[in-house]
Amino acid sequence: MKQPRFFHGVAAVALLSGLMGPVLAREPVGSIEDVRKLEKQIAAVAGKAMKSTVALIAEATGASGSGVVASADGMILTAAHVIEGVEEVQVVFPDGKQVKGKVLGANLSKDIGLVKIEDEGPWPFMERGESKPLKAGDWVIAMGHSTGFDPSRTPPVRFGRVVSDGPGNFMTTDCTLIGGDSGGPLFDLDGKVVGINSSIGEALKNNNHAGVDGFKDDWDRLIAGEVWGELEMNPMRNQERPVMGINFGPAVRGGGVIVAAVRGPAAKAGIRPGDVIRTLDGTVVRDGGNMQVLLAKKQAGDRVKVGGVRSGKPFEAEVELKQMNQLR
Repeated sequence: MKQPRFFHGVAAVALLSGLMGPVLAREPVGSIEDVRKLEKQIAAVAGKAMKSTVALIAEATGASGSGVVASADGMILTAAHVIEGVEEVQVVFPDGKQVKGKVLGANLSKDIGLVKIEDEGPWPFMERGESKPLKAGDWVIAMGHSTGFDPSRTPPVRFGRVVSDGPGNFMTTDCTLIGGDSGGPLFDLDGKVVGINSSIGEALKNNNHAGVDGFKDDWDRLIAGEVWGELEMNPMRNQERPVMGINFGPAVRGGGVIVAAVRGPAAKAGIRPGDVIRTLDGTVVRDGGNMQVLLAKKQAGDRVKVGGVRSGKPFEAEVELKQMNQLR
């Protein structure tokens, strides 16, 4: 019988990490008993999720990746780059069962895509959660068919924490990923899907995941089979990234950046050329580059509070962010 494969040293890592920082729901881990409780949660999530974590094989190209069944009727969440350029994939469950999957839509900018199992269900599935509430330090569990489907073992389970949220729809965790994990699920400790494995970072402990909230925002277009966007390794070139509509001038002494020009949402909010922006949602802005980094952690539709100085007097403005490709 195949046994679930866990990375070694979970207890030791959990205890050390717990003493150094917060856990999901901000509950401290300060004793061996707390660690044992955490391990039970991980095992419970992994045991339930195992049946729903599938391998996706594109027979036309030979490419393979992972996915997770997210509904009883066989809707599979995966990464856009796993299914890009194909119309059908072979869906392989951990027990070896194989069925055909129809490729639906994909948003390449968010690296999210949908596949629908063609046979009737019900299929084992995991519920979707929310990715936006996740913060650095939250515990997460990553799964996927590393190196492709392997009949001799179940999908490996990786346990770690959120390292950073953003840019945009993406987040970074220290859950180690390797080839074949792309498209696989990222879970919270309640067993809800909160992300999809997107790409391997330069370091093994720095890996990227597409937030599951992106599926909710784009669901109708994905179901309709639309394919749009462009996957950019540089988030500043992503046409769906959130922007205020400001061209930044030079930084000023003591922190802040001069507004060189405005359009779109910034102009609507009353920000003017010559204003000096000092803070964004209460965080001090060092310069234009720092401002871009802060905005990259937001999403289009978010409202941000801008604090600054105009003609020597302080002012505040609230700006609703838009996608770069929506600016006029």
